[in-house]
Amino acid sequence: MFNKNGLALFSLVAALCGTAQAQLSDTEQKIVAAVQQRSPAALLLLEKAVRINSGTLNPQGVRAVGELFRAELDELGFQTRWIDMPPAMKRAGHLVASHEGGAGKRVLLLGHLDTVFEKTSTVPLWERRGDRVRGQGVNDMKGGDVILLEALRALKSVGALDPANVDVMLTGDEERAGKPLQVARADMVALAKRADYALSFEGSNKHQGVDTASIARRSSGGWVLRVKGKPAHSMGVFSNASGYGAIYETARILNAFREQVIEPSLTFNPGLVYGGTDVSYAEDTATASAFGKSNVIARDAEVLGDLRYLSPEQGERARQKMLGIVSSGNLPGTSASIRFTENYPPMPPTEAGQQLAARYSQASQDAGLGRIELLDPGLRGAGDVQFVAPYTVGIDGLGAQGRGAHTDDEDLEIASIERGAVRAALLIYRLTRPTP
Repeated sequence: MFNKNGLALFSLVAALCGTAQAQLSDTEQKIVAAVQQRSPAALLLLEKAVRINSGTLNPQGVRAVGELFRAELDELGFQTRWIDMPPAMKRAGHLVASHEGGAGKRVLLLGHLDTVFEKTSTVPLWERRGDRVRGQGVNDMKGGDVILLEALRALKSVGALDPANVDVMLTGDEERAGKPLQVARADMVALAKRADYALSFEGSNKHQGVDTASIARRSSGGWVLRVKGKPAHSMGVFSNASGYGAIYETARILNAFREQVIEPSLTFNPGLVYGGTDVSYAEDTATASAFGKSNVIARDAEVLGDLRYLSPEQGERARQKMLGIVSSGNLPGTSASIRFTENYPPMPPTEAGQQLAARYSQASQDAGLGRIELLDPGLRGAGDVQFVAPYTVGIDGLGAQGRGAHTDDEDLEIASIERGAVRAALLIYRLTRPTP
């Protein structure tokens, strides 16, 4: 139920939620009170986690944050285990925890331990600024991890966790997933296949003043365009003998992409373009070099691009259009090829996702925290929930609210920890509560 701009039409959610605020049950009121009572301690837990650098390429730091959260899950009665990745992947691994209750619905909770801030980062680990905190990964996504833990702790305190079937997976490489992805996400997929719902605690966004969640996220992948021309003296450019050269053909192709491939919810960004007589690219440093002269027709050109789409069908349609442009209509004396990759699969919207979002919005309204709307998938990047989407019903954006994720000014609104934990705890309780 998305319009031509990919924006959620929230009529179903509104109809399901209604306009009247439902009354919280006695148990739910106790859950809310438990979250509120723990708010100061939750902030201290967040500070402990954020003060540990856990850039994806700092395995020791990622493991240290994992051990901190593992102790919390152990205390809540979960069976925890650490899953190591093959040494060649150079990743820390993942923390998995399971709680077996009864015969009710099973919920999978997702978060990640790593951040984009590596050990060499000069960004302060933790810097309190009144009702906000600036720090490394404070909202992406250690704030979400703490919300996840505090929601479970509140359920435990009132006995509501005991009958619940809950799995938790905190990955150690969400920001730079290890390769091959089939190995890096194999355990997550296995957990998803036995889950009725998946709740992901990436940061929550506001849109026009209203809190949002996501049931659709676009793929994250890329493309490499390689173009060949005839090296020759520039005096012959445009002639049948010398042709147009690789750079002119590259410009033709990119402009044709812009004119012919664009559609709602689809983006394809050429992030790096380089050309000349000789070119090379170093993947480990993401740098390109080129040699050429203004009086020599370019022999080689390459483009590294990003590709994001909302459904497999849209992705295939884009790839076919781009292939057609690359392989036909080439300028004289040139040839071109394109190669595509996909890292995160798309997560298209579904009716089941709408139903889950409605229940989340209702829980928020019942707690007096306002309605939740669905975020345009074009307004956020990719995340781990996309790997589980084919196997269960997922929702994302249940985490903390902040600004500037992935930048030197990443921060978090402290009050969003309590709001997020209240909403998550009520939703988990309602999803896992045994039916009479």
